[in-house]
Amino acid sequence: MAVGKLEITSRKPFADGESFGDAGAYEQIDGVAYFTVDPVNPVNETVTDLRLAPRAITGEIHFYADFRILKPVDQEKGNNRLFFDILNRGRGPCLRNFNNAPDLPADAPLEAGNGFLMRQGYTVAWCGWQHDAPDVPGVLRLYPPEARNEDGSRITGNLVVTFVPNELIYQQFLSDRNHRPYPANNLEDWDSYMTVQDSEDGPERTIPREEWRFAREEGGQIVPDANFVYKESGFEAGKVYQVIYSTTGAPVVGAGLVATRELASFLRHGSEADGNPCAGSLDYAYTFGSSQSGRFLRDLLYYGLNYDEEGRRVFDGLIPHVAGGKHGEFNQRFAQPSSQASRSPNNLFPFSDLEQTDPETGLTDGVLTKAAAQGPLPKIMYTYSSSEYWGGGGALVHIDITGTRDMEVPEEVRVYHFGGAQHPLGTPYLRDSDPANGSRGQQPFNVLDYRPLLRAALVNLDRWVTDGMPAPASQHPRLDNGTAITAEDAAESLRAIPGLNTPEPMRRFQRLDFGPNPRVATNVPVNVGEPYPLLVPSVDADGNEQAGIRLPLTVVPLATHTGWNLRHAEIGGEGQILSSGGATGGTLAGSSIPFPATRQERQASGDPRMSIEERYASREDYLALIRRSAEDLVGQGYVLDEDVEQLVSQAGDHYDELTSRESQAQAADN
Repeated sequence: MAVGKLEITSRKPFADGESFGDAGAYEQIDGVAYFTVDPVNPVNETVTDLRLAPRAITGEIHFYADFRILKPVDQEKGNNRLFFDILNRGRGPCLRNFNNAPDLPADAPLEAGNGFLMRQGYTVAWCGWQHDAPDVPGVLRLYPPEARNEDGSRITGNLVVTFVPNELIYQQFLSDRNHRPYPANNLEDWDSYMTVQDSEDGPERTIPREEWRFAREEGGQIVPDANFVYKESGFEAGKVYQVIYSTTGAPVVGAGLVATRELASFLRHGSEADGNPCAGSLDYAYTFGSSQSGRFLRDLLYYGLNYDEEGRRVFDGLIPHVAGGKHGEFNQRFAQPSSQASRSPNNLFPFSDLEQTDPETGLTDGVLTKAAAQGPLPKIMYTYSSSEYWGGGGALVHIDITGTRDMEVPEEVRVYHFGGAQHPLGTPYLRDSDPANGSRGQQPFNVLDYRPLLRAALVNLDRWVTDGMPAPASQHPRLDNGTAITAEDAAESLRAIPGLNTPEPMRRFQRLDFGPNPRVATNVPVNVGEPYPLLVPSVDADGNEQAGIRLPLTVVPLATHTGWNLRHAEIGGEGQILSSGGATGGTLAGSSIPFPATRQERQASGDPRMSIEERYASREDYLALIRRSAEDLVGQGYVLDEDVEQLVSQAGDHYDELTSRESQAQAADN
């Protein structure tokens, strides 16, 4: 097997030994997985530069990665299923997304939250796959081999680093979110250059080379540094900057895809004699990835890497969450896996599972083309928020790239759009700024919590895989019923809401040409071609989306919920869609724009949306409608019965906040 050894460095009770229903107590196992990979095995042929990595005398390539496992102490009490959580920038998203666990620092002890995955009996595992994850306690990393030229020398090439400040700054680390950068080769290299744009897809202006340098400030002095750029006049808030420079040292970034595949396969098939702590206890394997790691799963499928070196399918079911139509920099030379810059491999064709031909470029491909040729497809559930339609090419997954017809997805696939939700989990209360990253929106951030939909999706996926019970039907915008429309038409409908500005410019996927082999780019920076269609969900008279799975807060609304927000003038780039991570293409933020509280307020503002007092006789009346909506979702299979009370409780908190805000405003006016 490709896993040569698991070195366990820590084994301890999880959640202080708490017992989780029939599954009992869990334990946490941490360690390092050592891989021995065959570079000439056909299943590895799509892994960029793997054959250029140094080989052992026996011909294999060696590398290693951090891993973590949560498993029942008594494995016989588990459900015989592996839940492989794909790390997002070195941290696992599943406990927060399925267990409602708090978002804690990476080095904090894991918390069980509501214990959902444990009560279900899952063995949960993580594996480091990102080579540039920062050296922070608790962050899991991949330690890949480095590709070399035929003569053994290190590989040199060009790359682009993109960043967008939220305030005036004078220096910038050459990576996204403090990840490990590719250092510049020559600090005085005048072939390097920098551009600035007013928006991601706006025209570029070259900044004179004498106005910036590879350097940083230290103790009041400017010192040369290959990992930073410095500009004496500063980098302006809201502007998009690109640094184009050469670097040396090409890690085999795609080894992270191999590590994920092979560790999951080892846990499922490895024996006790092989050192497998889960030996003989796992019959099925599912995987989940959110945002960056959801895109990672799309690429795992696209590159045909869901089969191990012994020809066995690894994951029976996959949930790529809030990935939209995007890919990622997970298998390119000089890749930056954390970056989501729009002019990067993130936005490359193909977008849909089924093959289609781009009439502009003549390219023919599909996300599942390679996977379908290998054998039976796994079950796949794509789960999207509204943000992926407005900024992530979501419609291109199920509408053809001419924007003229709906595409039916394969029978093994479901597409679930969570109507009106934003890319990250909704905020528990209305706020328009995030001090953690310095972002601020023109509207309060979106409050919709889609986690009940994810929990039901996993239960449905398991039944689909193990019992053959088809999952509930896909729910997403369509052209044939008018629920998929142009972004311009949707924006026109929303402009009637007082104080609501709409995106300008719109975020569009464009055709990108990196050269004959986009995994080893020769066009750096990329050549940009014609844009793809931008289609989004239609909205009702309240501005709420009409398609997808609609949570009770959108069926029985107190606000207009969107998957986009705009950058506040305070952080620059006013009018552009806000990425709450602060970097271009980062975590797309949405909005929740409260209805007027009273008829008087509605009439005074000219708001076309009915006020809260005109809609609902009382708090009790409102919550009864919420409960009915939640129970309807249970009946349709999109929500579990156990989550009804949570949905009602959240709605009550939302009602109290909005009515309290109005009471406070009236008191202030008096």
